[in-house]
Amino acid sequence: MPDIFTIGYEGLVQSQLIDLVRAAGIRHVLDIRAVASSRKAGFSKTILDTSLTAAGVAYRHDPRLGTPKPGRQAARAHRTDEMRAIFTAHMATDPATAGLDCAVQQARAEATCLLCFERLAHDCHRSIVANMMRDLTGQVIRHL
Repeated sequence: MPDIFTIGYEGLVQSQLIDLVRAAGIRHVLDIRAVASSRKAGFSKTILDTSLTAAGVAYRHDPRLGTPKPGRQAARAHRTDEMRAIFTAHMATDPATAGLDCAVQQARAEATCLLCFERLAHDCHRSIVANMMRDLTGQVIRHL
């Protein structure tokens, strides 16, 4: 079974992200932002999908695994513990559970990378999602 990968694009340009993903052998990027738009060039949903696909990497956005607005506000204010509490409660909802099930199936099938903004995984909800996936599958987590 492949590892579970995560990456944050903070501080990267799109070509760097694509190079890192390809070098790690990732076949699928799973965008787990609640809103897949970005002020940073190249990281909004459509252009990112187009660019990754051209590089031979599949892309899918799953907003069910994104942080709800109050959690994003807490994260922007550097209230990481509050963000984590909000996001953990969100992950107990039916839509988030269904999203997690889809992510687990994808990650079991091929090398999949969870994508979000924050450079450091421990500051981001993607570490919570990755940990939940690992607990269900036993896969190793690799933060790029």
